[in-house]
Amino acid sequence: MLSDGEATELLSFLTLETRADVKGQASEYVLGLTGNRDGCRYLQSKPDCLQALVTLTSDPSIAIVKDCFHALINLSADETLHQPLVTETGLLAKLLPKLLDPEYVFADRICTILSNLSRHERTCRDVFRALQEQDIGLDRLVEVFCNQGFNKKASLHYLGPLLSNLTQLPEARLFILDRDRCVIQRLLPYTQYEESSTRRGGVVGTLRNCCFDHAHHEWLLSDAVDILPYLLLPLAGPEELSEEENEGLPVDLQYLPEDKKREEDPDIRKMLLETLILLTATRLGRQIMKDKNVYPIMREFDKWEKDPQVISACEKLVQVLIGDEPEEGMENLMEVEIPKDVEEKLIEMDAKEQAQMEKDEQEQMEKDKQESEKNLK
Repeated sequence: MLSDGEATELLSFLTLETRADVKGQASEYVLGLTGNRDGCRYLQSKPDCLQALVTLTSDPSIAIVKDCFHALINLSADETLHQPLVTETGLLAKLLPKLLDPEYVFADRICTILSNLSRHERTCRDVFRALQEQDIGLDRLVEVFCNQGFNKKASLHYLGPLLSNLTQLPEARLFILDRDRCVIQRLLPYTQYEESSTRRGGVVGTLRNCCFDHAHHEWLLSDAVDILPYLLLPLAGPEELSEEENEGLPVDLQYLPEDKKREEDPDIRKMLLETLILLTATRLGRQIMKDKNVYPIMREFDKWEKDPQVISACEKLVQVLIGDEPEEGMENLMEVEIPKDVEEKLIEMDAKEQAQMEKDEQEQMEKDKQESEKNLK
């Protein structure tokens, strides 16, 4: 890495006043440093350099701005850089207003940085606070997210993961679940947004986080929101169900066409299932899902699914749907107090299940590799 003298000299080149060619070489060098973990950790101890990168996002040269944003994306992907970036560079105050500029070319890069920085609760709170301080707030963020033509030069798909990360905070979930704002109803159609798995996954993650608040389950499952079809449709396939099974389903899931495709991303499929599992936490939620005939959709999905972790989530949901109701006093599965010895046993079983799934996955990859090599011969 650089000596103290070299670092000081490099920093002197990273200013708005420096000649463009010299500044370009300096920013390119810093970008190179951020390409590996050691370089990122080195820059962690150089707050002046981090500050310079943020300042140069306003440089007249597009190439330099691009390098600086690329470097900041790399740095924000490293959790150990989150605090220095948030507290020592003024990054949030500088970048958040640009996110709302409908002409700003680098808005997607800002979304990515904010998404990275909000992954963990501590800096997620910093991002949430900065949104309030900049008079942006979640309402404006949702408005921009739902207005797909807001910025013709940027897709803003990474606002999805940003919203998902923010809803790990109770205050963000309260906003999304505010019954007078109709925010969640605006987000639901994006569970089937074909153009971007990033946007789809962000919305599904947001819905899953909101479903941790079981007090809202009845409302979410009611006609006022009708969340169920939006969670089930991406998991439903073209399989032919009996007339009786079809008639019991929500209208949107009845008699699906032969070319109906399921969600292609296994991580999103898993999140959809986890959201459905959360909605079975209360007796009322379980009853509504049984009344809406969710089981046949899950039965066919289980036959189709190949990913071990998704299969495991599906089986957990099916067990709740076809199992007996818990005894009196244990109807709300989120409020059941688990004895310590049982909790330890469950953790052990979960670890074994995870290890088995990883083993199965490794064996499948080895089998696929052998099959591929055989076909090449």
